[in-house]
Amino acid sequence: MNEADLIIVGGGPAGLTSAIYSARALIDTVVIEKMLPGGQPILTSFIENYPGFPEGISGPELAERLESQARRFGAKIITSQPVEEVLQVDKGFEIKTEEGSFFSKAVIIATGTSPRKLNVPGEETFTGRGVSYCAVCDGAFYKDKVVAVVGGGDSAIVEAIYLTRFASKVYVIHRRDQLRAEKILQERAFANSKITFIWNTVIQSIEGGKKVELLKLKNLKTEEVSDLPVDGLFVYIGSIPNSSMVRNLVELDENGFIITDNSMRTNIPGLFAAGDVRSNTFRQLATAVGDGAIAANSAEKYLGELIWKR
Repeated sequence: MNEADLIIVGGGPAGLTSAIYSARALIDTVVIEKMLPGGQPILTSFIENYPGFPEGISGPELAERLESQARRFGAKIITSQPVEEVLQVDKGFEIKTEEGSFFSKAVIIATGTSPRKLNVPGEETFTGRGVSYCAVCDGAFYKDKVVAVVGGGDSAIVEAIYLTRFASKVYVIHRRDQLRAEKILQERAFANSKITFIWNTVIQSIEGGKKVELLKLKNLKTEEVSDLPVDGLFVYIGSIPNSSMVRNLVELDENGFIITDNSMRTNIPGLFAAGDVRSNTFRQLATAVGDGAIAANSAEKYLGELIWKR
């Protein structure tokens, strides 16, 4: 069984920040990430509200910098091992993965969230064939084509603007008559001639042959149903917490987010949570990084108390 003083589950901004702080404090630190280290920034075209980068920075570049810094201080990063469950055992925790178990004295859960799905007919069928949840990953496939984005928050508008680099036209479909996105993003989107807004509307189904060809839309005010021909659909309607590995262990809120105190401590001693997976009212890159630093500090104190009690 692989062992460490601290295991961080999740290699996004919160997890990597925790690793930077804990490894720098000379704590034996292992990060377990099921994909590439970096988390959500890898899927984000451009970040301009993170302190210290007045000209902005690409998401993948920031992710690479976080990973490099964590490794420089000695954190070990293990990828391609999805964590199935975290168990409380004698003198610590067992972290069960598809390829075996790890053991640690303390754990930080920093697994973030996954995109919320529309759950309409055709979504599952056409995922990867016109339905996407990542404009950075798939936007280049739609050069000179027509695409739609569903959602009204920051992510939806940022990625709609990004998609205008490739697509000839971008529809933004929103169930309300106004956006939730930051005002500066709204202004940029409204000023972009390639973007057209479809208000008070939901997607009823996604249709096509081998790939997406049209969206069946319903206006929530008039109840009118219409067809919108598109080549692709990008979904940004919120997220769900990746907390299944601890659902039988820690206290969760009604939406499945992990409940912590201000020190990132859960109801289980030695188990901490940080970033978007944590129950909070505001989720941003800056808050995830802050959570990660606090969680690492709390874990360091907890591990120090274990040594003192021996």
